[in-house]
Amino acid sequence: MPYRVCFVCTGNICRSPMAESVFRARVAEAGLDGLVEVDSAGTDGWHEGDGADPRTVSVLETNGYGSDHAARRFRPEWFSRLDLVIALDSGHLTALRRLAPTPADAEKVRLLRSYDIAAGADLDVPDPYYGGMDGFEECLEMVEAASTGLLAAVREQVEEQAA
Repeated sequence: MPYRVCFVCTGNICRSPMAESVFRARVAEAGLDGLVEVDSAGTDGWHEGDGADPRTVSVLETNGYGSDHAARRFRPEWFSRLDLVIALDSGHLTALRRLAPTPADAEKVRLLRSYDIAAGADLDVPDPYYGGMDGFEECLEMVEAASTGLLAAVREQVEEQAA
């Protein structure tokens, strides 16, 4: 059974689809395709069915990432099939832990930047939606930096499952 990771932000059109695309690429580069499934969702359903924000798509494509996406809202029943739920900021972390049906499910929720040893004390990935392209580029830098540590943690879990 594959190890399943879901990235979650507010509307699932900026940060979480960016993290999904970057991490999916890291998983493929690591040869873990088929062993790790990656997707994303939002804590709210305002944009359900919409594609990613055009600025997200632009930043992803400029940096060599895929950008096929349709926004959706995170559902509490998904916890039972997910191994790791990655929140993009502390507000998402709180909301997701409240949604968790069990304490074990709540423990599956982690902040993305907690996997970046250089992140310091501020572990939130700021929402770039109301700003310019520089915010989306900064978001990508943060996502890429955290993805290295996240991949190492996920690889360890996949190897433990296989043992």
